[in-house]
Amino acid sequence: MPNAAPSTVPIPAAVRAFLEDTRYAVLGTINPDGSAHQTVTWYLIEGDEVVVNGKEGRRWTNNLRRDPRLSFAVEAGADWLQLRGAVVIVDEPAQALADISAMARRYDDDGTADQDIETFRSQQRVSFRLRPATIHAELEGD
Repeated sequence: MPNAAPSTVPIPAAVRAFLEDTRYAVLGTINPDGSAHQTVTWYLIEGDEVVVNGKEGRRWTNNLRRDPRLSFAVEAGADWLQLRGAVVIVDEPAQALADISAMARRYDDDGTADQDIETFRSQQRVSFRLRPATIHAELEGD
């Protein structure tokens, strides 16, 4: 079924609460030679989607354009989770800028968000939306 939409799972409340804290994610993508590539990045949680954003031309953004499979991991000590699935590419410049601006406001706690957003305005940015196909979480109390 090449045109079938990938199956997705809703993000449970405990996973959502964990992701809503300001944490960094490790993204795993696949290089053209089949090897793994990892990068650390900011993210947003919106409904049952995780949004990541990158500057065009980076290895991980190129990898996702070629192969949309993504592994997304977040940890906080002994608590951690992994989401996997295929991303939807958001090639709309205004939306990509809005996404990275929201991330800057979330992560820049030293008052530099506006300065960072000005830098992002001069870059070609792209967003990727992940609706997880699988979720594995080891969170306190699970």
